[in-house]
Amino acid sequence: MTLFPSVLNFRRCLLVAAGALALGGCGPKPPLRVMACDAAPAAPVVVDADGRTARTTLSVLTYNLEGLGWPARKGRSAELKQIGERLAAMREAGTGPDVILFQEMFSGAAKRAVAASGYPAIAPGPRRTTPPYIGDYEKMAGRAKPLKGEIGIRLLGGGLAIASRYPIAQTALDAYGRRACAGLDCLSNKGVMLARISMPGVPAPIDIYNTHMNSRGASGVSAARDGEAHARQAIAASEFIARTQDLTAPLIFGGDFNMRHSEDRWAEFSEYHPLTLVHEVCVDPASGCEVKMSWDGDAPWMDTQDLQFFADGERLTVRPVRVEALFDGGASGPQLSDHDGFLVTYELSWPVGAAKQACETARTKAP
Repeated sequence: MTLFPSVLNFRRCLLVAAGALALGGCGPKPPLRVMACDAAPAAPVVVDADGRTARTTLSVLTYNLEGLGWPARKGRSAELKQIGERLAAMREAGTGPDVILFQEMFSGAAKRAVAASGYPAIAPGPRRTTPPYIGDYEKMAGRAKPLKGEIGIRLLGGGLAIASRYPIAQTALDAYGRRACAGLDCLSNKGVMLARISMPGVPAPIDIYNTHMNSRGASGVSAARDGEAHARQAIAASEFIARTQDLTAPLIFGGDFNMRHSEDRWAEFSEYHPLTLVHEVCVDPASGCEVKMSWDGDAPWMDTQDLQFFADGERLTVRPVRVEALFDGGASGPQLSDHDGFLVTYELSWPVGAAKQACETARTKAP
């Protein structure tokens, strides 16, 4: 049987794209840096006037680099180079985020940009071969779409990294798996990662999670199929957090959640993640959270893919005190990606006299 020319052309394009992505996977390795505990700067701790409570701040940026390689994207090298240079300049000036959650760190230029940021602690996320902890999902309804990327193998890692000005004491990784993805997203091994941050002078670590979940229309398959993949990823991320979280530590969960304008995805995600959304707190003028970015409507979280959630720990409480955009084309810098950076400053607080926790040697924990 002879295929229509359009089908042949599409298959040829897919093979070219797969080859290019595979070659990209053979490029530079994701950046990895380990910071010694004795090299860490002291956290700027202040004590309330009554002498009972100590406080400090931690700023966390989530930023999708748009770091896809050719043929998915082309001509991105100059912008990615600027991202690395601008982040490095901010860090050196003391105005950079304390922690950065990167997504779409796929191309060599994207990996070099993360490395060029100059952060002393950098941990990459799931690799191309990282196995999923949950691998026994049933097949999704409908047939797999090989021409849409569902070819059963991963050509790239998950594109995640966490960079920090404080030591990363421990990391853990998990991939979402081939039965928890849909469409073109299946070409990369998307997943979730943990970086446990140690801040000198703070009595407990901070558990920071990063993810990039299945896209919607960009995946190239039906809404039912990509929606089921997203739901399975929400379950996997919830299970991962339950396995790896230090209950004494506050939790921050950020990334590209791909839930913009989707009530169904929000409902499914919220069922498994009873965390507090930064947007929902800061949209309330009485919250004490300063909003230094443009928000429209009563539910601004529905207008973005880039989100952060948080929860208190047993030894530390956490709350957002400022939100702002970075690299949004305004005063914070030019738009260098198809996403703006979303920067949240958190206040951490604890009782004065709480026992300090020693900084640990960095190690990786299997999923």
